[in-house]
Amino acid sequence: MRVSDYSYDLPEERIAQFPPKVRGTSRLLVLHKQSGRLEHRNYADLADYLSAGDVLVLNDTKVIKARLVALNDKGQQRELLLLEDHHNTDFMRRRALYRGKIHAGERLMVSEIPVAVETVLDGGIAEISAQANLLELAEHAGSVPLPPYMHRQATAEDIKRYQTVFAKKAGSVAAPTASLNFTQGLHQRLEQKGVHIARLTLHVGLGTFLPIRSDDIEGHHMHSEYFEIPKETIKILQNAHTNGYKIVALGTTVARTLEFAGDHILKDPAHDVSGEADIFIYPGYKFNVVDYLLTNFHAPKTTVLMLAAAMAGWDHLHHAYKEAVRQEYAFLSYGDSMLITG
Repeated sequence: MRVSDYSYDLPEERIAQFPPKVRGTSRLLVLHKQSGRLEHRNYADLADYLSAGDVLVLNDTKVIKARLVALNDKGQQRELLLLEDHHNTDFMRRRALYRGKIHAGERLMVSEIPVAVETVLDGGIAEISAQANLLELAEHAGSVPLPPYMHRQATAEDIKRYQTVFAKKAGSVAAPTASLNFTQGLHQRLEQKGVHIARLTLHVGLGTFLPIRSDDIEGHHMHSEYFEIPKETIKILQNAHTNGYKIVALGTTVARTLEFAGDHILKDPAHDVSGEADIFIYPGYKFNVVDYLLTNFHAPKTTVLMLAAAMAGWDHLHHAYKEAVRQEYAFLSYGDSMLITG
């Protein structure tokens, strides 16, 4: 299989530059994967597709202000995007994606704090250090790491809106975007219907958003991302699986986490599970845990698009995306969503 096979025409005007004025008022395209049938609904209608006993799994990660603007000794601006690193106990050193030319040994200034470029690695990544806690520096001087396709600087509104309403554990450098449309009102409606709401944590990083640099799908290596699934969530999932209830992943990050930890969930006694998920899901993969997927519309030739194609079948998904473009749905992080059902 080739990466180029998983593409479609995405007009620039279909890419959402801002969130909807009111969270949760976005649209929902429902794709029935067995038949390919489409329904045009609203995000709040999610509850109509779930029943008592079903489980909706959320990712409670919290986005950090990971984007730092730095100046070199010539006054030229460079950008650093701090990356997740949950094995690193030295908070004065970290890996970062960079934009602009930098070189090893260079000193940059971020809000009057010197930041040293220790090593320049492949893939636009550098190792940096400072005489300060880099995460604290980011919280003080950093900004919301909006994706580059938004072509704008983050605003005060983005601090709230590029974060889910249930964000709890800081560590992500990108939002679990399908969850940005989720509201407390929908949460209450689902619980009143008897749907179980369970949580896990996956800190979003390179594994989710790094571009595929080869046209050979099997040649792509997924970077690992740290996850935690509490014992209580695994108990809920085991009960649902045993009794034939649907397990619904809210976002591709949740789907990847559940599938990576599938053996722990389905075969082991319930216990806390944590680790580094590096699973790459693409068409041909058989889902073992997840039944339904609620996700946003993804960019062409991306790993998240391929995961959605694995769930829906590429022919059905491709048709749905073309219809979404025709019906003027909003795409990508701040855009509308899609529910892939049975």
